Amino acid sequence: MTKHASERGTGLRYQPDERLPPALAIGLGAQLAMLIVAFPILIPTAVMRAAGTTDAYLSWAVFASVAVCGATTALQAVRYGRFGSGHVLMMSSSTAFIWPCIAAIERSGPGLLVTLVVISALLQFVLSARIVWFRRILTPTVSGSLLMLLPVSAMPAVFGLLTEVPEGRPGYAAPLCTAVTVVAIAGIALKSTGSLRLWAPVIGVLCGSVVAGIVGLYDVDRVLAASWIGVPGVEWPGFDLEFGPAFWSLFPVFLLLTPIVTLRTISSCVAVQSVSWRGRRAVDYRAVQGAVNVDGVSNVLCGLAGTVPNNSYSIAAPLAELTGVAARSIGIVAGALFLILAFLPKALAVVLAMPGAVSGGFLIVLLAMLFLIGIKVLLQDGLDYRKGLIAGIAFWIGVGFQNEMIFPTQVSAFAGGLFANGVISGGLAAIMMTLFVELTESRRSRMEAELDPAALSKIREFLRGFASRHGWGDGMADRLEAVGEEALLSLLRPEDDETLSHRRRRLRLVAARAEGGAMLEFVVAPTGENIEDRLAVLGDQADETSIEHDVSLRLLRHLASSVRHQQYHDVDIVTVRVKPPAAAKA
Repeated sequence: MTKHASERGTGLRYQPDERLPPALAIGLGAQLAMLIVAFPILIPTAVMRAAGTTDAYLSWAVFASVAVCGATTALQAVRYGRFGSGHVLMMSSSTAFIWPCIAAIERSGPGLLVTLVVISALLQFVLSARIVWFRRILTPTVSGSLLMLLPVSAMPAVFGLLTEVPEGRPGYAAPLCTAVTVVAIAGIALKSTGSLRLWAPVIGVLCGSVVAGIVGLYDVDRVLAASWIGVPGVEWPGFDLEFGPAFWSLFPVFLLLTPIVTLRTISSCVAVQSVSWRGRRAVDYRAVQGAVNVDGVSNVLCGLAGTVPNNSYSIAAPLAELTGVAARSIGIVAGALFLILAFLPKALAVVLAMPGAVSGGFLIVLLAMLFLIGIKVLLQDGLDYRKGLIAGIAFWIGVGFQNEMIFPTQVSAFAGGLFANGVISGGLAAIMMTLFVELTESRRSRMEAELDPAALSKIREFLRGFASRHGWGDGMADRLEAVGEEALLSLLRPEDDETLSHRRRRLRLVAARAEGGAMLEFVVAPTGENIEDRLAVLGDQADETSIEHDVSLRLLRHLASSVRHQQYHDVDIVTVRVKPPAAAKA
């Protein structure tokens, strides 16, 4: 396995579909749980205390938050039907909803929070079902920009953890704990290539915690005071269905935030897929749809419980880069540990007793790797000057707003300071610029036909007419016809001949002028095999039944400058870029 990985140029040891040794799965699952479990505890605590709820309601909100995060983290890894990504995606409380949740409780009580969270969660199911509509906007450029902005938004809070020192403790205590944690993790990860690398994060945290205990930063009293097992009383507030001024003043905010945090989930799923396989694979958008559906389930449950909504975190992506393990069993274990921890106050206290200097050092390493993953996603489709300009402007807008360098007074007063968050402001900037580019592209030509060999003559006629309208000569027209023919043959699987009479599929072909040539988009019902992946492994062993199919793929690869295959639950989209013959030779 290791040899195979090295041949591919990656240090990945376990893919999502590979079985882990139980001890390793438990160890890595515990690492993820230790890292994330503080968020579904601390964020609801901060929200409920700021909003002035009772201690009983606070205990219930924290319990519900941890339990829901555990159940849905496991569901993300399992991938049941259209629910779940099949990858390790940690569910945790969303920082983007802190202010709106406080405002909802302050203005009308927890009942309004229940109503707003449940309604906005239902929107996520719509976004998942119709994600194909947004494919031109939710591009790798937008996803990569958001991933690079996530560490920018999180780092101020992480750096704040490094300065948390109780009175009476030496001033060097926090820097020492942070340094030990970072040096231990980075040192092992940089120099070790064997099994020791798998345990770099937990060894670093243990080393930092031991030093914290020596210098008096580890909160032992918190652990001793907590009970072993406990379940808080149910404090369900019910729905607020008055739909008064408080509802209508906050409803637009929740609706605006929902697509943004959904985009974060999409980016997280794209990121974790980019590091989860040894060989290059196209993004599986069916997994992305499953991840968004689980977000919806999670937030319906959070809304019904009256706690802060969740979203998926891509913290498992840098951990996979660090440890070389991306097996989905890690997510199942982490989710199960979340559920157990919800009923074990003393176990939660052990995690929470860890000083901020240690957890902050751990997060510094992982967020640094997350930034690099964002760059990798940004580059996966190539980086021309347009994509680079979008990413660059979006990134610096996010940095400027996050650090209150751009119109701080006006930004803090507008929409409750919503755009002071770098992910929101930078993400919206990337989306708006991408939308502008799409709307100003040249007019697209379209045709539809049955997905059948008989459609070839109609495709040829359509493409030759398209070439003629754009002033291309016979050379480009012939190339477009050849690409159309090979793409059609590639989409027609051998088994289609047997089932065609029972399962008719429609083909929609969209042609547009693109920079340096033409863009052809073939939209059909799902075929079950990703053409982009098949092109990547072309040349490996193939059986006799696939030889004719591989010939079409080889010709398609030769004729096209790029091929991208996006697979959704309800539709497949193959995008082919074609340069004129002279440009292709240059």
